[in-house]
Amino acid sequence: MIFTETKLKGSYIIDIEPIEDERGFFARSWCRKEFAAHGLNPDLVQCNISYNKKKGTLRGMHYQAAPHGEVKLVRCTRGSIYDVIVDLREGSETLRQWVGFELSQENRRLLYIPEGFAHGFQTLEDNTEVFYQMSEYYMPEYARGIRWDDSALSIEWPLKKTIVSSKDQKYFNS
Repeated sequence: MIFTETKLKGSYIIDIEPIEDERGFFARSWCRKEFAAHGLNPDLVQCNISYNKKKGTLRGMHYQAAPHGEVKLVRCTRGSIYDVIVDLREGSETLRQWVGFELSQENRRLLYIPEGFAHGFQTLEDNTEVFYQMSEYYMPEYARGIRWDDSALSIEWPLKKTIVSSKDQKYFNS
C-alpha cells in the first residue's frame, strides 16, 4: 500500500499496489502492521456500507464527539464519490480547512480519516456504494454534524443538484 499524507495532517490517501497476472490482480487494502508503522490507528471494530440510489446524493458532514471520536477508512466499491473531510481539531494548524478527493471503483483509493474530522461525500453516479471501516462503535448520542454548505468552510461540491437528508439539513454551521 502507498500512504500519501494530505494537506490535513494525519489524514491519508491510500493507494493499493496490485499484483497482476492472467486472472486479474490481488492487493491488500488494509494491514494492521502497515497502519501502525505509519502511526495510524489500526484498531477497527465496525464496518458499514452506504448505498446511494441517485447521483448527487450528499451525506455529511458527520463525526462522533469525544470520548467516542472515530477513525474512518473509506472506500468507494461501486460508482464514484467526491469525498470531503474537515479538520475540527482544536489547536490544529489546519483547523476548519477541508480537502476533497474522488474515490471510485476504478481508482480503488482509500481515505484514512483521523479522529477530530468531519466527513461527507457526494455521489457522482447513480447506484454508488461506499464501504467504511471504523475504529469506534456507532454511538448515536455522540453523533454530530456540521452543515455541508457552511459558508465559513466554503466546500466546493462538484454537483449543484443534491439530495440531502432532513437530518443533515438540520445541522448548524461550524
